[in-house]
Amino acid sequence: MGVVTGVRVAVRRARLLPPWVQRADAAAARRVNGWHSHPHVDRFWSRLTGFADKGVLWFTIAGVLAVVGRRRAAARGILSLTAASALTNLIAKRIFGGDRPTLEDIPIGRRLPVQPSSRTFPSGHSASAAAFATGVALESPRIGAAIAPVALGVAYSRLHVGAHWLSDVVGGITIGAGVAAVGAAVVRPRPGPPPTPLPAGADRELLASPEGEGVFVVANRSSGTSIVRTDPLDVVRDRLPLAEVRILDDDEDLGEVVRDALARSTPPRVLGICGGDGSVAAVAHEARRAGVPLLVVPGGTFNHFARTAGVPSAEVAVEALQRGEGVRADVAELAFGDADPITVINAASVGIYPDFVQAREVLQRRLGNKWLAGVVAAERVLRRAQPTTVVVDGRRAQVWTLFIGLGRNDRDTPAPLQRQYLDDGLLDVRILHAGSHLRAIASLAFGRRSAGLLRRLRLIPERVEAYTDTEVTVDVRPRGGQPPGFAHDGELAVDEPAAASADLSAPGYRTTVRLVPGALDVYRPAVRTTRMEGPR
Repeated sequence: MGVVTGVRVAVRRARLLPPWVQRADAAAARRVNGWHSHPHVDRFWSRLTGFADKGVLWFTIAGVLAVVGRRRAAARGILSLTAASALTNLIAKRIFGGDRPTLEDIPIGRRLPVQPSSRTFPSGHSASAAAFATGVALESPRIGAAIAPVALGVAYSRLHVGAHWLSDVVGGITIGAGVAAVGAAVVRPRPGPPPTPLPAGADRELLASPEGEGVFVVANRSSGTSIVRTDPLDVVRDRLPLAEVRILDDDEDLGEVVRDALARSTPPRVLGICGGDGSVAAVAHEARRAGVPLLVVPGGTFNHFARTAGVPSAEVAVEALQRGEGVRADVAELAFGDADPITVINAASVGIYPDFVQAREVLQRRLGNKWLAGVVAAERVLRRAQPTTVVVDGRRAQVWTLFIGLGRNDRDTPAPLQRQYLDDGLLDVRILHAGSHLRAIASLAFGRRSAGLLRRLRLIPERVEAYTDTEVTVDVRPRGGQPPGFAHDGELAVDEPAAASADLSAPGYRTTVRLVPGALDVYRPAVRTTRMEGPR
């Protein structure tokens, strides 16, 4: 935690900057460098500025935005960032130039492992941060407001670690925000959520319950929440007064609670779940076994399955139940050896995506916020990523991630985490073969637009293999004595299977993913039109 003991700080030299700006830079540097900060604080700012290198932080946030349906916001943010970065590094730095703060003036505990050597004005980190946050805010003001503190933190981190002067940061912020504003004048933003696409699957008549009689709804509060949605349980209680609503306690098992309800002398005739995709999959498993329809009330952060089914809100789900409208959906069964299979509703995967899920769950318990935990987890996983050895239907491969999604998906999306069809009758297999660590970020790129941008920037893995099947067998080999986990529907399905071995010549543990057509009845509003079949 070194501290500057004197009051002298070298005055910066930069072309075209007036003397008063350079004196203000020196005064600000004395103030920042003279602040007695704890080593943990210094480490935080150093890691934040490192995470923002090459835009990794902003690409990660864009991936999260894309997966929750905010693809326009993600695309505008990344495009604004790209334009601001090019303007800053290729033009502005060459015009203004300037030297970096003197290393001797920076407290030892704050110095970066490798000091940047490029010209200093303006700050590229600050320009990228401002451009991304402003671009997102133009499409979604609430999400932009949530990202703004992170962007300001990145800008300040450049001062804290001594990489830039104050005028560099202010100039970068101005350029970044200005580029995003010019982009909005060229392509006008469209605030608000995107329109709900036509839901997949043929209409099916299900049991109607106008007031919720015979309906058992369990709510998992730990699933995370949307940052723009009100509490869906208020809608359920108001519109379905006869429904039984059970809020899951932290120490309760979701499956056991549902099974106890089904074991009553008068079991529920409809099972409902208010939660994210992992919770929906768990209750869907019990609904299949009991032969009752499923009511999905979106209550998680992502809600992939609900969006595909055409249930974007609690209001829509309740109306479908009251009218008895629904659809029959395919599911998959994920089985480890001779163990009972697990119901999968979106996708199963192995590789660095399950690593990300595991890290996010640990961080969420510590940080209390799924969004923040996801960003930090992505940084850690991408920094430490190791390929996974798998044998897929007899073929051995080194992969970043293997995805097995339900229903054929967009070919340009490397990670099919949200299905496009409910009754496609196929599994969509995507094998992201191992390459450079930088390209491993594609394993966390969820949407078509974000994947397309990564492809143009040459960050997509060199080989993404795709094919369809109805059953896939995967042997997963351990990594360094620790077998990788297998995830499904945003949850970790297995951490350390007993069958796994540290011996790489051993088969590891065998996993089978099998499609089960038309296995689940789900409430959703009737479409009452013939689905237009186009090229898939």
